[in-house]
Amino acid sequence: MKQEIVKTIERLKKEKDAVILAHYYVDGSVQEIADYVGDSFYLAKIAKQINHQVIVFCGVRFMGESAKILNPQKTVLLPDGAADCPMAHMVSEEKIEQMRKEYPDLAVVCYVNSTKALKAKSDVCVTSSNAVQIVKALPNKDVFFIPDENLGRYVKEQVPEKNVILNDGFCPYHHKITAGQVRAEKEKHPQALVLTHPECREEVLSLSDYIGSTAGIISFAQKSENKEFIVCTEHGVSYQLEGLGKGKKFYFVSPCPVCADMKKVTLEKVAHVLQTGENAVEMDEEERLCAMAPLERMLQLAT
Repeated sequence: MKQEIVKTIERLKKEKDAVILAHYYVDGSVQEIADYVGDSFYLAKIAKQINHQVIVFCGVRFMGESAKILNPQKTVLLPDGAADCPMAHMVSEEKIEQMRKEYPDLAVVCYVNSTKALKAKSDVCVTSSNAVQIVKALPNKDVFFIPDENLGRYVKEQVPEKNVILNDGFCPYHHKITAGQVRAEKEKHPQALVLTHPECREEVLSLSDYIGSTAGIISFAQKSENKEFIVCTEHGVSYQLEGLGKGKKFYFVSPCPVCADMKKVTLEKVAHVLQTGENAVEMDEEERLCAMAPLERMLQLAT
């Protein structure tokens, strides 16, 4: 059954001039058939560089929106139109306006995990892999970091010369990981290094041997001479980690962090949208242009 679906996807890709992008958190079977797999920053860059006329974005809605914002002439399809990111909505446009009034020199720094409406109200977008670099590069002293408080706090600690003001948003899955859960895994695997995404709580970051984006975690594990790792991020990354081989072992906290929205993306749904053209990302030109400026600035400031 799986082989038949994969063959169908390959045929439809050629017929539709399509390319498949997949985030590290979708199911491994989807990552396996994707043309490009990566974190948000990598996929944003790839979406802008590729020449295919159809992009099937295997991730959640804000990712497909970002691809459409950067590629208005292309068709961007979401395998599951209901796959969303709760954190992407965790700040209001009214709060942003209020903060601008309180801090005239304010730069609104928007984590790419956000809706197009929030991006349109921001000065620059960032991802977990470039947030520190971009905030350091801004001329503004005052920075309102939205919507993720945990990533914002990590940036604040790394860039103490800035006044980074935090929002109260969070990723439900990273936020659920506790220091107690990490310690429990450490007791079972005392030689394991702790690799953590900065969307996790401060108490978890403090126990970590490495803090970085999903791509950074994979890279660290690949280069490390250590053989055991406790991974504090969404379980989908295990597909890439296990492919590193070399006798390396990876452990996740219990209960295992699994994003229900990312797991809505399946091979069957990829084939379906390629066949039907359903779940195309749409937006009017005015809102696209407003949301594009901070994304373009991110691509300019980050390497």
